[in-house]
Order: sequence, then C-alpha cells, then structure tokens
Amino acid sequence: MKSKTLYLSDLDGTLLRSVERLSEYTIDIINSLVKHNGCFSYATARLAVTASKVTTGLLTEAPVICYNGAFTMRKNEIINSNYFTPTEIEYIKSFLGLIPIVYAYVNGKERFSFIENDISEGMQHFLNSRLDDPRRNEAKSVDELYAGDIFYISCISGEQQLEPVNAIINKDQHFQSIYHKDIYSGAQWCEIMPKKATKANAAIQLKSMLHCDKLIVFGDGLNDIPLFNVADECYAMQNAAPELKKIATDVIESNDNDGVAKWIEKNVKRM
Repeated sequence: MKSKTLYLSDLDGTLLRSVERLSEYTIDIINSLVKHNGCFSYATARLAVTASKVTTGLLTEAPVICYNGAFTMRKNEIINSNYFTPTEIEYIKSFLGLIPIVYAYVNGKERFSFIENDISEGMQHFLNSRLDDPRRNEAKSVDELYAGDIFYISCISGEQQLEPVNAIINKDQHFQSIYHKDIYSGAQWCEIMPKKATKANAAIQLKSMLHCDKLIVFGDGLNDIPLFNVADECYAMQNAAPELKKIATDVIESNDNDGVAKWIEKNVKRM
C-alpha cells in the first residue's frame, strides 16, 4: 500500500507572509497538492475563525489545529478539545499577579475576556487589532473574566512580570507555557495552556485520524519545538528562531519568499 504523508504547517511567520496573508503562489501550490489527494493542514496559535480569514482561498479539507493544540477543528466544529479544570484556574489566579486575556466558551459561545482599566501596552495593541471581533468581551469583574470553560490564558506585559510566571508554569506538571515576543508588536507574551494542549499531541492525533504514515512539518517559532520533535521531517524557515533551526531537518526559504510552497513544489511529486 502506498504511504500517505501529512504536511503540517504553522501559519504566522511560516505559511503566511509578514502582511498576514498567503501569496497567490502558495495558494496555487497547496491547492494543487490537495487536488491531487495530498494531505495538508496547519497548526496555529490562532482560532479557526481568524485562521480561515488569513488563509482565504486555501483548500483546507482536513481538520486544522488551533490555539497551539487546545483545539482540533473541522469547519469551525470542535472535534478535540483541552480545557482547564476549575482547580487549575484557581491555582493560576493565585500566582499570576496580573490581569490576563482569558479565552473560554461562555454559554456555548467563544469569548476572549479582558478588563479594560487594567491592560498593558501590548494588550492594547492586541485589542486594537480585534475591535470588531465577535469574541471580544469586556469583563466587569475578575469573576466575569474567568467565567465559562477556559482553555487558553494570554499574559502580555514586560519580561520582569512574566519571567516569574513562566518559571512557575514550567515547573508544574499540569500546565505548559509559550514564552515569546509577538512577531507583529514585539510585546512579550506568556501563554498558558493545559499540559495536553500542544501542537505535537494534536499533530499525532491528526496523523492517526487521517491514516497517514508520515508527518512533515514547517515552522518558525519556539512553540513549534515540540511539533518538530514528533515529526518524521521538520523544516525551519530562514526567519525562524535559532533554537528551531538547530533541531530542523533543514532550513528553507523565509515566509516572505514562500519557503513552504517552494519546498512542496520541489519535493512532492503530484503535479
């Protein structure tokens, strides 16, 4: 039986150009792959709604991995999820020391909640970019901020505030964090998720779900390291973090030079 490969790409800084859009060339190459029965998907920190907007024109018949692995979704329907328990949320609140942006399902609707009078400059940049987002919810209290089924917590502040938070998370077996600077604003982020909510775990599940024998991935950030560690082949963009390049199978052209699409056109025999 012929082997089947899942090609899985990060979006921001990888498949997307720096203007947060796909080039026509990338769309054509990936759509050709899919039309010839190739298996392609993406794994992103975005939710399916925002990911679908920046990948307009792309044939994404396979489920996609969102929120760094918190959800696997098919046509905006959640098919696999990872939520915090109430006990875990109370523990996070006990040491956080700042007001974050909290992502949750509240009464069946997704919301990202914040408290308007307690936001950092980096948070303001994020919120300004999502003024018309239907998920946006200005909470009036801490209780309202942490309402619903919570799956993702974003802390955006200075390194002095966030480094201790990241250190605590990394020592706890129930959580994981992604500590990085936002590629668009330069703000320091510490994103907190349940331990099982990783791109790596979601990719392994998706590979099995799609009956693929091999996993080839593309990425640029530190949050892609676990994904690279479980892949058969892993390719870092020229613009990727040095730590990712060190463990990559190879380094390919940058996101602004359509590195993923060029690699697929050269290495995948289907056209």
